Amino acid sequence: MPFTKVVKNRAYYSRYQTKYRRRREGKTDYYARKRLITQAKNKYNAPKYRLVVRFTNKDIIMQIISSEIVGDKVLAAAYSHELPRYGIKHGLTNWAAAYATGLLLARRTLTKLGLNEEFEGVAEADGEYKLTEESEEGRRPFKAVLDVGLKRTSTGARVFGAMKGASDGGIHIPHSESRFPGFDIETKELEAEVLRKYIFGGHVAEYMETLADDDEERYKSQFQQYLDDGIEADGLEEMYQEAHSKIRENPNLEDPDNKDSKGKDYWKGESNKYRLRKISREERRKNVEKKIAEKSS
Repeated sequence: MPFTKVVKNRAYYSRYQTKYRRRREGKTDYYARKRLITQAKNKYNAPKYRLVVRFTNKDIIMQIISSEIVGDKVLAAAYSHELPRYGIKHGLTNWAAAYATGLLLARRTLTKLGLNEEFEGVAEADGEYKLTEESEEGRRPFKAVLDVGLKRTSTGARVFGAMKGASDGGIHIPHSESRFPGFDIETKELEAEVLRKYIFGGHVAEYMETLADDDEERYKSQFQQYLDDGIEADGLEEMYQEAHSKIRENPNLEDPDNKDSKGKDYWKGESNKYRLRKISREERRKNVEKKIAEKSS
């Protein structure tokens, strides 16, 4: 057979390309996304909100997002790198930090919508399985569905810590207790004490105590930053409790300790400095006359 050159031009790729680039790159599970964003037809263009949880090596990213034809819109966001403002300076990607970030996002979202007083959530975390219900006046809570992305949903995963924090913060997230640490697969019951231990970093405290007894040198090297700030195993629970109360007092972006922090108006003015403004014909004519006068002088 004669040799035939296969010409893969623009017309070829427009017909035979992979439908979604992010699917090809393994970044988005479109099978799950379709079900997360599809809204009932009788909702009349009401947004369907997702609680998006993503983990990096050094940060936890949480957002409340709704999807429209033009793209996704973020209603509110919270990050674990904000937690040092509330007293949590170390372990910003562990289970307890995920819970605190979820609590921060929930309180920030409800404050923005004016629902923070009606839906307090769980004031003191006790590890019990609770869903946010409608208020005494009959008002339904803000609802979001959990979007885990490509994260594995194994029992005890940190993504469920973030979800638990948002749920205890007053957002209605439909879920069961079967994926929380402390759930017994045989008895089908949740041990609240185990879940509470994870919320307040008890598993980290246990590891610190074990390491201090077995290998003091490794303990000092691994938890050096904790020790520099005077944080020991028996002080972790108190630290997280104080952080949760501070988050409820002030969930907004402003630094609670910095009274001179620059607000939204300042940064809006900074961005406008470099944004070209459309000028009128008269202004353009004056600019030309000014340049001519400068050249002639």
